[in-house]
Amino acid sequence: MGILTYDKKNFLMDGEPYQIISGAIHYFRVHPQYWEDRLKKLKACGFNTVETYVCWNLHERKEGVFDFEGILDIAKFIEIAESLDLNVIVRPGPYICAEWDFGGLPSWLLKYPNIAIRCNDPKYLEKVEPYYKELFKHLRPHLSTNGGRIIMMQVENEYGSYGDDKEYLRKVRDIYTQNGIDCQLFTSDGTHLWMLSGGTLPELLSVANFGSNPKGNAAALKAFRPDEPFMCGEFWCGWFEHWYEKHIKPRPTEVAGMVQEFFDIGGSFNFYMFHGGTNFGFLNGANHTGQEYQPTITSYDYCAPLSEAGDMTETYFAIKEVIEKNTGKKAPELNVSNSPKAAYGRLELTEKATLMENLANISTPVHAAYPQTMEQLGQDFGYVVYATEIHGPIEKLPLLFTKLHDRAHIFINGELVGQRERSRRNDEVFLELKDGETAKVEILVENMGRVNYGLKLFDQKGIVGGIHLGQRFHFGWDHYSLPMEDLSGLKWNEASPCNVPTFYKGILTVDGEPKDTFLKTENFTKGCVFVNGFNLGRFFNPAGPTKTLYVPAPLLKQGKNEIIVFESDACTEPVVEFLAEPDLG
Repeated sequence: MGILTYDKKNFLMDGEPYQIISGAIHYFRVHPQYWEDRLKKLKACGFNTVETYVCWNLHERKEGVFDFEGILDIAKFIEIAESLDLNVIVRPGPYICAEWDFGGLPSWLLKYPNIAIRCNDPKYLEKVEPYYKELFKHLRPHLSTNGGRIIMMQVENEYGSYGDDKEYLRKVRDIYTQNGIDCQLFTSDGTHLWMLSGGTLPELLSVANFGSNPKGNAAALKAFRPDEPFMCGEFWCGWFEHWYEKHIKPRPTEVAGMVQEFFDIGGSFNFYMFHGGTNFGFLNGANHTGQEYQPTITSYDYCAPLSEAGDMTETYFAIKEVIEKNTGKKAPELNVSNSPKAAYGRLELTEKATLMENLANISTPVHAAYPQTMEQLGQDFGYVVYATEIHGPIEKLPLLFTKLHDRAHIFINGELVGQRERSRRNDEVFLELKDGETAKVEILVENMGRVNYGLKLFDQKGIVGGIHLGQRFHFGWDHYSLPMEDLSGLKWNEASPCNVPTFYKGILTVDGEPKDTFLKTENFTKGCVFVNGFNLGRFFNPAGPTKTLYVPAPLLKQGKNEIIVFESDACTEPVVEFLAEPDLG
């Protein structure tokens, strides 16, 4: 329980030179019953600090309504770290990137016209302030200055990659000060000058983020800030993956060699990630190159020292050896082990409920003249069905979207007539009606993840703008919000393969103590899976790379377990399989 300061060369803990050996574990990507296991493994690897982001978009899903329970109980996560004598670094954002939906910003910000995010905009800052005030109530007792183990907190996040508004950074820092946050504050950026000059404040410690060449990046940061100790705020030991990409392979020897470089130059570092975990539910983010929209997959394995399931990898032991050699200390023996896994085998899903036949059972329509975005509907994640009737006579005209974010199935009179996917697919759909004819149009739109980084960050979801037939806008739409949080209204029938959006249900019987397992959905195309009501996340088999979803044992119970698969495209056989090993591609 020391106070962290620094001089021109070193970090100091209670005045004595101190090297920060930190690893990132995001509490919101790990089942709470596994927090202690993951933190023990961090300690047993020789690390002295854990770092975590904080996800505003989950702590305040509805404006003014705060949640710090269950998987969001950050204070409990910190208490477990403290019980293991681990120091803590907290990075509250408000923007965190993290390959997380909207970079951790709440989607309801996007319903406000003319709001400017991540700058000195009064409307934006008046939303940040009450969130910080509530969050800091949970963090303040754990500050090192109050006898806890939080030794550092970050102001914003990689801001120089986005902007250069110093007044904004100072306003954020001032909210910290006004709320009694008096531990060591810092900023982090890449080592390009345009990043460092945009994202730092002269009165705050500056740290650098990178994934290779510690010596070169240390020199670049030292040239910019010669009177500060060197720290890598994010050492990218692996990388994340998008759909349609190949699986990234681990690099244990290379990573261990770079850890040695940190010791050679006397630098502190934070592994990003030490344990990646999972983008459960619909919480993955996305990138946008300017030309292509790239949503991130459900697994956040990241090639980290601990796998998605918390297993100690070859990289883990290679790093541990380097740390022990250079510190001269053997890491503590904490009786850590990889979790037992089970192959529960094939499970037939015996019931089905088609989406369109059940819309009114699980959603209440909202009518508007113009198509509403998810944010306008007060919805953060999931799907929306847009429904209307179009009356003839109409010559053959194309059905067009102003903007579609992100993927749509278009039905006319109950028949699938086309699909569209942002940056990937754009089926032509035409409508032709005689006098007296009417077409029922239903469009299922999936939010595949808001952009979390870069110039396209302002990423509303659903139909953004209008829908028009040729040059004529069509008005009068019913909106069915589908956050997929309450499926109790579904009416079930006997299962059979379908090529329309459909829910499938089966019962997995677990004998004895439940174990971690991996769910394979090779008979399905695209959708998500619910285990006892918990949304595991998305699968997208044709796109890959990953072919399985991680199922933590605490989600299962001895006896009967309800498994529901939502399939938006097509199923060849309503059967899933539970494996003892993942298939990450």
